[in-house]
Amino acid sequence: MSEEKAQGAEQKPTGEKASDIKPEVTAKNPSEKKTAADVKTARPSPKQPVADNEQGNLWMSRRNFFSRAGWIAFFSFLASFLIGSLRFMFPRVLFEPSPVFKAGYPGDYPLGSVSTKWVKSQRVWIVRNEEGIYALFTQCTHLGCTPRWLDAENKFKCPCHGSGFTKEGVNFEGPAPRPLERVKITLAEDGQLLIDKSIKFLEEKGEWGKPGAILPV
Repeated sequence: MSEEKAQGAEQKPTGEKASDIKPEVTAKNPSEKKTAADVKTARPSPKQPVADNEQGNLWMSRRNFFSRAGWIAFFSFLASFLIGSLRFMFPRVLFEPSPVFKAGYPGDYPLGSVSTKWVKSQRVWIVRNEEGIYALFTQCTHLGCTPRWLDAENKFKCPCHGSGFTKEGVNFEGPAPRPLERVKITLAEDGQLLIDKSIKFLEEKGEWGKPGAILPV
């Protein structure tokens, strides 16, 4: 009996009251009680074919692109066809000023004079000397600049590279390789000077002596 009492004394907790001993709390099983939120979040979402959707969208975008490109090409062709038809019905015509003009009467040009009246509008000088009246084209034979008539120096002078020409149009200084060109001059039916810039006479070809290169008066 003494041994049993001793064992019971050993099993009996010392220094602790029965009220201090707390029963062990077992962990709750999460599967036992679930809230509606837990059920909602735990519900597996259906799998979506992401790769298939991306490929489908890419195919549709390419299809739309080629469709639009086809329509654009069609309307461009149609517009060009219509424009070509309109241009065929209304052909383009370049209206250039006539190279022929009247320059007044011979009496308007005194002997020894160089008229610059027609330089801006017709690019022509009209000169009168003892032989008659002739018209010089106002284009330097070097690079095409327009020379100026210097009355004090009695010559034509090119401001670009310094070429000089006599009153007759002969080159005598600067880089100009040949004389100025003369244009055709005749008398119209009404007695006025008729200048035709489409017909030119070149001194180096011996054409200044031809009819139309100078008008005897």
